[in-house]
Parts: sequence; structure tokens; C-alpha cells
Amino acid sequence: MVRAASSDRQILCQPNLSRLPCRAPPMWRPHPRSLNELIRGLYLRKFAVVPSACAVLLLSSTLARAQQTDVAVGAGILLSTKNITASEGYLPPPEKGGLYPSFSIVRILKNRYGYSGEFAYSYKQHLYNGYQEYRPILYDFNGIFAPHVAKRTDAEIMAGVGGQTVLFYNQYGSCSFSSGCATHLDNNQFLFHLGIGIRYTAWRHYFVRPEAHLYHIVNNSNFHSDNVLRVGASVGYTFGHK
Repeated sequence: MVRAASSDRQILCQPNLSRLPCRAPPMWRPHPRSLNELIRGLYLRKFAVVPSACAVLLLSSTLARAQQTDVAVGAGILLSTKNITASEGYLPPPEKGGLYPSFSIVRILKNRYGYSGEFAYSYKQHLYNGYQEYRPILYDFNGIFAPHVAKRTDAEIMAGVGGQTVLFYNQYGSCSFSSGCATHLDNNQFLFHLGIGIRYTAWRHYFVRPEAHLYHIVNNSNFHSDNVLRVGASVGYTFGHK
């Protein structure tokens, strides 16, 4: 057996017994039908990504149209009870009065349920029993139900949890009483929240919302009552489908 070199493959030749010419072994060539099926499969795999991507984009677009996000700013006042029967001095004062600016975000889904978050704080410092300044801050996170009640009008009913932070200034106080005064430090309390609002679309995506919020502040020992009511109104803008 004689091996003859070739540029692309080896050629096998018989010895000079039959004087037959050397022939190269046949090269494998894909069947035209097999080649077409292979190419077609590659194209199908490639372009199968396109409808899949379109389906994802369509689903995302549908969900986006089925949701709305309300961003609002507002203001309100704080109301709470005070002790009117005890004669003891330096009783915890009621947590009330003053202007409370607020900021809120509400997300409503297609089924009219959603979630929200809100932040409110006292615009000015208050005076605790006449000698130490303080500022309350309230925040909450809620589940929300927003049924449609009339033309351009939705109710918003929410419940959730949050917290209260009370910032006390001048921890040494500015007591002018000879008997002395108890001073306070910053503190945080957990709270439960219930709220209701009436959202009215005044023009295009702009709305107004009168609202009321009831807070039950756990162990609110710095003040007379654990229950605080905030009433006010907000104005805002709706993003997304309404």
C-alpha cells in the first residue's frame, strides 16, 4: 500500500500490480435535503426569539396600562385628646396642633387593589410642656382598595403599619421652674394606621384628595394618648392608565 500526499487529504494507492490509477476515497457531502433542513432549523431557532420577545413586550405593555401611580403632596393638622381631669403637674401633653406637610405614593392595580406609602412631619417645632422643643414625624406603608364611586371619583381605603419618630431639641431643656423639669431624648414607636380618602380627578391627570388618617401609636408614653388623628387634603398627578 502506498500513501500519496495531497494538499487536503491522504490518497490511498495500490501497488503496481493491476496498474490501476490511484483514486482518492470519496469525500462525504451532505445530502441537499439534509442541508436544507439544517439551515431551516437554524433560522427557525433564530427567529423564534422574535415572537417570544414581542410577547414579553406586549405583556409588559398590558400590565403598564392596567396600573396607575398617584404621586401627591398635601398638608393637614393633628388632633388628639388631652387629660382634663388630673391635677398632677407636668402631665404628658396631647399630640396635636400645627401644620403637617405630607408626601404620598399610591399604586393601583387593575383589580382596584394596590399599595401605598406616606410621610408626614410637623412643619414647625412644638414646645413640650412649655420648655423643650420637639418635632413629630409619621410614616406608614399600606395595602389599599380604591373602588370607583362616581364620575371622576374614587374612594381610597387603606390599612397598614408604620412608625413615629419624635425629635427632641436641646436635650438639657430650658426649664425655668425651681423644682426642675424632666427632659426627653429622641425616640421611635411602632404604629398601626387606618386611612380613607376621596380622590377626585379635577383636570386631565391632576386630582385633589381630602383625607383622614388614624394612627394607633404603641406605647406613646411621651403624649397623653396613643391615638392620633390627622386630617387634611392632597393634590397630585396620576401616571399611567386611569
